[in-house]
Amino acid sequence: MAIVSKAVPVPELVSVKRALLSVFDKSGLVDFAKALAERGVELVSTGGSYKALKDAGLEVLDISEVTGFPEIMDGRVKTLHPMVHGGLLAIRDDNDHQLAMGEHGITGIDLFCGNLYPFEDVVASGADYATGIENIDIGGPAMTRAAAKNHAYVTVVTDPADYETVISELDANGGQSPLDLRKKLALKAFARTAAYDASVSNWMADQLEDATPAHRAVGGTLAEVMRYGENPHQTAGFYKTGEKRPGVATARQLQGKTLSYNNINDTDAAFELVSEFDPSRTSAVAIIKHANPCGVAEGADLKEAYEKALRCDPVSAFGGIVALNKVLDAAAAEEIVKIFTEVIIAPDADDAAREIISAKKNLRLLTTGGLADARAKGLYVKSVAGGLLVQSRDNGVVDDLDLKVVTKRAPSDQELADLKFAFRVAKHVKSNAIVYARDGATVGVGAGQMSRVDSARIAARKALDATEAAGLSEPLTNGCVVASDAFFPFADGLLSAAEAGATAVIQPGGSMRDDDVIAAADEAGLAMVMTGMRHFRH
Repeated sequence: MAIVSKAVPVPELVSVKRALLSVFDKSGLVDFAKALAERGVELVSTGGSYKALKDAGLEVLDISEVTGFPEIMDGRVKTLHPMVHGGLLAIRDDNDHQLAMGEHGITGIDLFCGNLYPFEDVVASGADYATGIENIDIGGPAMTRAAAKNHAYVTVVTDPADYETVISELDANGGQSPLDLRKKLALKAFARTAAYDASVSNWMADQLEDATPAHRAVGGTLAEVMRYGENPHQTAGFYKTGEKRPGVATARQLQGKTLSYNNINDTDAAFELVSEFDPSRTSAVAIIKHANPCGVAEGADLKEAYEKALRCDPVSAFGGIVALNKVLDAAAAEEIVKIFTEVIIAPDADDAAREIISAKKNLRLLTTGGLADARAKGLYVKSVAGGLLVQSRDNGVVDDLDLKVVTKRAPSDQELADLKFAFRVAKHVKSNAIVYARDGATVGVGAGQMSRVDSARIAARKALDATEAAGLSEPLTNGCVVASDAFFPFADGLLSAAEAGATAVIQPGGSMRDDDVIAAADEAGLAMVMTGMRHFRH
């Protein structure tokens, strides 16, 4: 197919004489339209937008007066017409286009103001398939893309936040729209329709249970322009996808500095981890540093859980993220503020806790209104050079697994409880992951090592440091259990854990040498269970 090029000069300024307004979100619409009308702009509108403008006393043409054709099929067809798209797409300085406009009586549209049916909100509310389909906007994206493509002559406005800017630019340029503004607004329009189409295609893939559609789009709405990314020389922005999952993207920030790139990454890791713990069963706290837990614990209350979590690695906890699975109370808040903490995230915080936190002006306090569902489906996207890796969220939960005792000795009830706790945590530790736990608390965490035995040794070393910091005479790992995110390829990692004082092991199994590892566990007197589910995390 030949590439068509219309090499005509692009005007720096374009007079705005006619505007088409067709919006779902009518915030600020009447004031914007009034401002345009006061500047001599003819108004054309559709459906509910037309009614709102007419009710406000504005002189406005209904779209059917322009097209000479009524809205039909319950409004599905009203703007898909040459009188509309010809007015949006015509190249004003092209003689052939001008002749076509004259021949067919098409009047140019110099400004299009539109936003789309709230498809994302509708499907997020749990709407059925038919309702979702009915809320896919057709005419809105078509007009938006047409106006954006022809931004050489047309100003496209898709965000009520831009209404004031547009009016200011018209006033500054004698009723004309500058090219720089038209380009910026066109970019915004194309980004919006791309994100919209991404949400539609991803929803349909989910509805049809197609995990690998032929094309995968990812879209989001800019929530924050960041000072920098993971490092100061990197640029960054935070985009929200519209998913209603409780967490850092949907949280309400009650106080503190703006969240940084690393804050958001770590806070997400913290809250996803603590959401594994059912608040009806226990209080739980997770302390995160560089997206890895340096302490996680259950307790009779949040204060006890925090103290146990902090004991695991009090050095690394400095400057960390604290996530809680219940409403933050004063007792827990008083403990948390004793050391420097970057972010606290919880379902909510009571008034007494908020007052305590408020004394630390830079400490960010986020409330989510609930916990994330550890079992919920979702997508995880990672960029690689030239592509995207897309996989389903790791929604495996240890409580749902068929745990198999593979050693001669079965774990005691206390060991089994600690094994489940440790495996719950190991799911959220960077691989290779080893977690030592005792009495519902981590006592050593080994993360991100190339060798599993090295992770086991690091976790044991961390536990010895914690023992010394707590002034204890007996290592915290004595009588602990150990969890591994993946199978032990050799017995050395398991034996290293046993040397540290572990009495029971939980791991996925699946190694060619499982029999050798089981035999080593039996010889060491360890109880071992296999889950059948791996939790690699990279």
